[in-house]
Amino acid sequence: MAYNGTQLTLNTGAKIPAIGFGTWQDKDAQEPAVTHALKAGYRHIDTARIYGTEPAVGNAIKKSGIPRSEIFLTTKLWNNSHHPDDVEAALDASLKDLGTDYVDLYLMHWPSPFARSSEMFPKDDNGKTKTGDTDYVDTYRAMEKCFKSGKARAIGVSNFSKAELERLSTETSVVPAAHQIECHPYLQQPGFTKWHKEQGIHVTHYSPFGNQNEIYDSGKGLGKLMDDPVLVEIGKKHGKSGAHVALAWGIAQGHSVIPKSKTESRITHNLEGDFELPEEDVEKIAGIDKKMRFNDPSKNFGWDFYKDLDGKKH
Repeated sequence: MAYNGTQLTLNTGAKIPAIGFGTWQDKDAQEPAVTHALKAGYRHIDTARIYGTEPAVGNAIKKSGIPRSEIFLTTKLWNNSHHPDDVEAALDASLKDLGTDYVDLYLMHWPSPFARSSEMFPKDDNGKTKTGDTDYVDTYRAMEKCFKSGKARAIGVSNFSKAELERLSTETSVVPAAHQIECHPYLQQPGFTKWHKEQGIHVTHYSPFGNQNEIYDSGKGLGKLMDDPVLVEIGKKHGKSGAHVALAWGIAQGHSVIPKSKTESRITHNLEGDFELPEEDVEKIAGIDKKMRFNDPSKNFGWDFYKDLDGKKH
């Protein structure tokens, strides 16, 4: 199996493997899936408090025998712990479940606060998500303390709009090391990602296969991104699949990508997406951008996400 093992560099100087393994959904399948991913060669594992997969990830890492220092581990702060007094405790709980004393990257999962609660989704009397009033700038400042203490070797955000990120950068002292966003050939956001590069903020693509995920209603009537004729055609030229090309497209821009799967053959197969995509192919893929965003929980979370970004349905 051929893959490049591409490493990218964060603004902290740390190296992040270009292909990571995502652990969202299928909680009970994650320990064997992460075990296989590590065996196959992945060294970048992405989890989050809300996924409920931190214990499985921790067990798989421990049993793998791979030194902790060789694994790049990301987890995320959930919305119910945005209050500055709750941030470190939330990270400590994640570290305990992961069986480690530091994470390589700690992200604020969403800019939107929920009410302070031990419940992941606190509800009001009408059964709606109970929102909080903590400013994400204050949340991030509490994360900066975790960075300074070494519990988080790098900090960043996820699912921010450009205006939210600009405000964060202006009002805090640690430039986010990374921003994890939905990004794929159907939602390319070239202007937004170029801006990140200028700021020295690394971009990670979640849902790099777009509407492959059954959870995304808006992708139901659409052909699968990985079957797009342009991606398939480019793949044939390189002896690769459309899925490989979707991953290589992200890596060609200096971004990391975090495909997820619980199927052993597919976990291994996805690693082969780390190959060099020539510039002419990248340019061809620019032509299939549909500005199509599949993940927008604005209604459920009581926050208007992505207001100034491509793919926002107004």
